Amino acid sequence: MTALGRAAIVAAARGWIGTPYHHQASLKHVGCDCLGLVRGLWRELVGPEPERLPAYSPDWAEADRSERLLAAGDRHFARVDVAAAQPGDVLLFRWRDGSAAKHLAILTAPDRIVHAYDAAKMVAEVSLVPFWRRRIVAAFRFPGVLD
Repeated sequence: MTALGRAAIVAAARGWIGTPYHHQASLKHVGCDCLGLVRGLWRELVGPEPERLPAYSPDWAEADRSERLLAAGDRHFARVDVAAAQPGDVLLFRWRDGSAAKHLAILTAPDRIVHAYDAAKMVAEVSLVPFWRRRIVAAFRFPGVLD
């Protein structure tokens, strides 16, 4: 596996800024959701996606409450302590207690993330404000990342 630098991950994530939000999509400058952003970065930086993704509804986590994203993160990324997350790492968020974690972002600086968020209608880089910070449940490192 080729070594992957954090600056390259951050630059790649920022290359998606402005991509319109589109549920289940994963095409840079065309459309993506938060998972589609991470999938697109995987293809760009690592290679072919490691597994086929089933269709999912916008409320999939509320409907079945299974921790599918957390489990997928553990299968394909290296989990790191949230407090040790660095730029280029993937953050997983839980919207509310009792529901499955279902939102992803790329940490671009200690206090910044890039994510596809339906309320913003596009991929954007935003501050990692307390609203977001208190919802983080896991952090993952792409395979091959140099520390």
